[in-house]
Amino acid sequence: MTTPAPEPVPAHESRTASPPQLPGAQIRDRHPLALALFGLTMVSGLIDAVSYLGLGHVFTANMTGNVVVIAFALAGAPGFSVVGSLTSLAAFLLGAVLAGRLAARHAGTRRPRLVRTALVLEVALHGAAAAVVFAWSADGPAQYGVIALLALAMGLRNGTVRGLGIPDLTTTVLTLTLTGLAADSRLAGGTAPRRTRRILSVATMLAGAAPGAVLVLHGQLAWALVASAALAGVTVLLYRE
Repeated sequence: MTTPAPEPVPAHESRTASPPQLPGAQIRDRHPLALALFGLTMVSGLIDAVSYLGLGHVFTANMTGNVVVIAFALAGAPGFSVVGSLTSLAAFLLGAVLAGRLAARHAGTRRPRLVRTALVLEVALHGAAAAVVFAWSADGPAQYGVIALLALAMGLRNGTVRGLGIPDLTTTVLTLTLTGLAADSRLAGGTAPRRTRRILSVATMLAGAAPGAVLVLHGQLAWALVASAALAGVTVLLYRE
């Protein structure tokens, strides 16, 4: 008994078939998704410079710092706001919930579609925050609105990036990255895995935070937000996977 030969794949299907998608743990530093996440790490530095220096010492990307700031405020330390920090934390958590729902909605589709959707929403939220500052400045109730918009964007992004499962590219938190850089170094007896990625994560965060701080300290908070929206937008446009 002979086994029937497999049916040939139509030419149009072989031309349009998508290449296999790499798991997050196998993505290298020059992969389009890794490059996009380096760009978003720069955006995070810029955003936390804006929020901490220009919005009442509140973090909107780094929730570890924000929880500590809440404790400072509750202890009565001057210059910190319980309301502002709680607003940021609540909006961040809402953004993470939206990221989970977005991932569920895109289950079964290819990764680039989910990433681009999340990035477009982030760009829109950064743009909305800039519009609020241009229209009403960043004082009084408007300040909390800006905090909420930025923290919502960061929660959405963190929830999305977490699902990608790419080591040492969280885009917002460097504690574990720095720990790995030291603990896995050859000085510590390790093999220094992903050393370049870890160093680039720190460098891109610094590269975003420094100009963000300069803009805020020179009274250009709204333009710093325009810069964050533009940088995230360029990341969307250049991302091809």
